[in-house]
Amino acid sequence: MTKLRRYILAGLLTIIPLWITWLVLRFLFQLLAQAGEPSIRWIAAKLPDSLQTLIESPLFTNLFSILLVVLALYGIGRLTTVVVGRRVLSFFEAILAKIPLVNVIYGAVKKLVTVLQEKPGGGLQRVVLIDFPSPEMKTVGLVTRVLKDTNTGRDLAAVYVPTTPNPTSGYLEIVPLERVTSTEWTLDEAMAFIMSGGAVAPDTMNYDEPPEIAAE
Repeated sequence: MTKLRRYILAGLLTIIPLWITWLVLRFLFQLLAQAGEPSIRWIAAKLPDSLQTLIESPLFTNLFSILLVVLALYGIGRLTTVVVGRRVLSFFEAILAKIPLVNVIYGAVKKLVTVLQEKPGGGLQRVVLIDFPSPEMKTVGLVTRVLKDTNTGRDLAAVYVPTTPNPTSGYLEIVPLERVTSTEWTLDEAMAFIMSGGAVAPDTMNYDEPPEIAAE
């Protein structure tokens, strides 16, 4: 019975990472396939019946849909690097800015994506540690911006705290700048650390305050 339990546990520990990886890849596969499927069906309607049967088969539709979406994303990315593409994007954003609610959602998401690509102010790194959920514990957070208290002028950091293993959900904390500990981690290293439950991470981190600061 001891060996049986040990082998079953070993099997579970082997299959769980593979299973989670499969779930993520399947989600991305289905997302891309659904995005490209209408275009594939429109193309199939213009072709002879013999080719329609081939194109509308599930395997071909899914694979070609993914290829179409990837090519479209590549084309959009290349287009935004030239003057004409930037003008088209600006025109599109101007239209979205006039639509109630849509302008708020689009503007907030675009701002977040832009912010994460830049370094925050106040001499901070993007990836930091803060006291959360109690002063005796620390967690990894991402600084989105630095604010200033209206009454005291105290510097405050807006820190997004992702959850494990799904970093798309989390908490937004307002933390005094002096209570924030900068790390040397990159955004990719922080995401790997969070999604793996701490199993994937650099060997070192800036957890404790330097001796000269702690003495003060």
